[in-house]
Amino acid sequence: MSNEIPTPIEINLHQKSRFLALRFSDGMRFELPCEYLRVFSTAAEVKASDVPVTGKESVNITKIEPQGQYAVRLVFDDGHDTGIYSWESLYRLGMEQEKNWADYLARLEAIGYKRKEAEEQARRIKLYYFSWLANKTGRESEELVLPPSVTTVSELLNLLRKRRYQIAQVFDESLLRPTVNKQFAEFFTRLEDGDEVALVPNRPTPPATPDI
Repeated sequence: MSNEIPTPIEINLHQKSRFLALRFSDGMRFELPCEYLRVFSTAAEVKASDVPVTGKESVNITKIEPQGQYAVRLVFDDGHDTGIYSWESLYRLGMEQEKNWADYLARLEAIGYKRKEAEEQARRIKLYYFSWLANKTGRESEELVLPPSVTTVSELLNLLRKRRYQIAQVFDESLLRPTVNKQFAEFFTRLEDGDEVALVPNRPTPPATPDI
């Protein structure tokens, strides 16, 4: 069995949503919040402290700097810039995220710190309908404010099926090819404030729906 450490083949910073998305060579995907990466910084002064880092609920990453072929340095907007995150450390932070976060919350509770949820920013998207989908919906585009529970294209389609239940069939994933900001996207693609989403039918004729 190989002991080779998986390496990241995609690293994408989503500043509006404050998380770092990683895809590794073994197929594993992680979405690591900036707060999580900050409080679990690999910097010596953070690792050596007996007191958990606090007050980082809204922290963001401003820069990612490659460190050779083995790591990146993450620069945070609170001035912290001494954390060098190796591929192994990022992979472990992803694999152990649930346990690490539970332990962190327990440490906060032990010192009497009440964590504040980061302020939720309203996310607005522009949605475009193409081909027969425009006829079925009666519009070519619309603007939507996404509820907090809708974070991906798949969840957006589920929302549309609920809101337009009379024609719910037309929002089936098997019938559509989505784009986000004019790039073909997967159904698990995250949605952020200001995104432009297009739903493009992948078959020439629509499914049967009731006349409305």
